[in-house]
Amino acid sequence: MAKKSTSTKATKNKAEKAKTTPAQTKSTTVTLEEALRQLESLGNAGVRAQNAKSGPLGSGAGDNQFGVSRGDVRKLANKIKTNHELALSLWKTGNIDAQFLATLLINVKLLSADDMERIVKSTSWIWVADWLYSYVLKEHADKETLRNKWMISNDRWTARAGWQLTAGRVVKSPEGLNLEALLDRIEKELGTAVLEVRWTMNMCLAEIGIHFPKHRKRALAIGEKLGIYRDYPCSKGCTSPFAPIWINEMVRRQG
Repeated sequence: MAKKSTSTKATKNKAEKAKTTPAQTKSTTVTLEEALRQLESLGNAGVRAQNAKSGPLGSGAGDNQFGVSRGDVRKLANKIKTNHELALSLWKTGNIDAQFLATLLINVKLLSADDMERIVKSTSWIWVADWLYSYVLKEHADKETLRNKWMISNDRWTARAGWQLTAGRVVKSPEGLNLEALLDRIEKELGTAVLEVRWTMNMCLAEIGIHFPKHRKRALAIGEKLGIYRDYPCSKGCTSPFAPIWINEMVRRQG
């Protein structure tokens, strides 16, 4: 009986300890220095060389990079989870791999419109700009106000983002957009636009032609007339960004 009593008491003590001791969880807190070290360890010379190449979309990335594959950036982001302060610190380094990571860690709800504009203006490479758009900008509460402002901006990065947001609206919420006026601007400006802006302006042209049969003939004509991306090199299975090919292919797929 004494033996049984000792066992019962021990079990009770363990249960009480379990109630009062918080569960141990693995911390995902990472400092800026640690994050940069992890990124540097994932760097690859081949990726750095590829990033550095300039092309029809814009200039290549500069020397402030480690050359981390996008897949490895995603894996690291999944380990760290959302960390707004770390994201802002990563972005400020100007390192493109750090900025890729920042777009996946940032809490867009904590960014004011001014914060968002500051970040967009400090972009230095098109592929980072695209991640920033996909994971942050298009989720921002003030994106429509910013879009209207940026559509008349002389800054290449905000103008690029303005046209990208406009292309998104053409597809998802075109109500209130003056598509004829957009086509007028595209016809007038696309041929002389800086490379970074040209890409998203051309995207807007294609989306208008794809989604609006009423404007398709004109969109196709503008694309043919300007010839932007006519000779763009495409891998097998990819659709050319040359607007007439892009429009016709997407319309064909719609049946």
